[in-house]
Amino acid sequence: MNKIIKEQIAQLRPSATLAINEECNRLKRGGKKIYKFGFGQSPFPVPESVVLSLKNNADKHNYLPMQGLEELRAAIAEDLNKNNNNNNFEQDDIVIGPGTKELMLLTQIVFKGDILLPAPSWVSYQPQALIAKNKVYWIQTTSKNNWFPTASQIEDQVKKIKSENLLLFINSPNNPSGTVCNNLQEITEVAKKYKMIILSDEIYSQLNFNDQYKSISNFYPQGTIVSSGLSKWCGAGGWRLGFFAIPKQLKNFKNSLKILCSESFTSVSAPIQYAAVEAYKGDHSKYLNAVKKILSFTANYVYENLKSNAINISKPEGGFYLFPEFNNAKFSSSPEMCRDILNKTGAALLPGSDFGLESNKMIARLSYTDFDGANFLKNTLGSKKLDTEDLKKYAPNIVAGVAAIKDWSNSL
Repeated sequence: MNKIIKEQIAQLRPSATLAINEECNRLKRGGKKIYKFGFGQSPFPVPESVVLSLKNNADKHNYLPMQGLEELRAAIAEDLNKNNNNNNFEQDDIVIGPGTKELMLLTQIVFKGDILLPAPSWVSYQPQALIAKNKVYWIQTTSKNNWFPTASQIEDQVKKIKSENLLLFINSPNNPSGTVCNNLQEITEVAKKYKMIILSDEIYSQLNFNDQYKSISNFYPQGTIVSSGLSKWCGAGGWRLGFFAIPKQLKNFKNSLKILCSESFTSVSAPIQYAAVEAYKGDHSKYLNAVKKILSFTANYVYENLKSNAINISKPEGGFYLFPEFNNAKFSSSPEMCRDILNKTGAALLPGSDFGLESNKMIARLSYTDFDGANFLKNTLGSKKLDTEDLKKYAPNIVAGVAAIKDWSNSL
């Protein structure tokens, strides 16, 4: 039967993040206590005004323009220009898709050239390149550089491959490391020198803990595609709405992408798009501040309780993740280590090798979102300062799971 499957497709396996979520659910149904630290889904509810807008627009049933609802594209452009860009995006620069994942896949299909991926990178970048038959060149990073590539590393790789067309992915705050890229300016200089395109995955940008987010498009607007959506900051992963903001200098690329959109998903669900107008036009600062307060406190609790001589871990700066390295772990690979952690503690982590790191590095991604976000939000809204008792009450799996991992590490 493999004769009817294309070679590059036969090499694929299910997305690591989705696979670990299904495995956790299977183990839980079997009666095992599981700490779901492997799947990065927002635990928080969608803001009430956005939910109400969806209800009020449930009767919208016509196909919308393939590029997206004009009012929504205008709202996104205004929101981008106000919050984290020095660009002057207009509604015609925005393309709406059923999540950024789909738009990234179509981008890989459109793009003719080679892909530069920092390791670690989100689990779907490389498989999508494989589907599109784009060659991937990894740039191995370290915690010393906050898990982002240096300008010299990028340039060294570019000189080796001698490709005319390059697409570099930058994801900040980063999945899986939870860190923010601090050397955007120097990366920009290399990108300009070699006329590369940058895809700036900013899906966690509004969950930046220091409230001083910078997009690489601030420094390189003419060559940067900004990618974001509703899934993380708005708690609406299942709604499947994302967008690309594409500079006018890449108009031909945008037009080709639109054609692929028209031949694949046609247009995003109409009620979701109408509801998303409220997401981007409404004032959700109270909601966002409360969400970030919980995430930041939870992240720092995990960080403070895990860091030790045995566990090297970078301080969390945004998003849902930490990226601990277990210095005293002696396994043949990071997947073997994560299986041992799951079997002995019930804590489900994803191995660093799923994110492009060498498998002999004992590193794993930990998502600190295994709690009831609606309950946590409801009971801690306002100026109250969070403490460990709040975590024990509203995020008991975080406390217990971290303690189990710490005990596991100490037993090695």
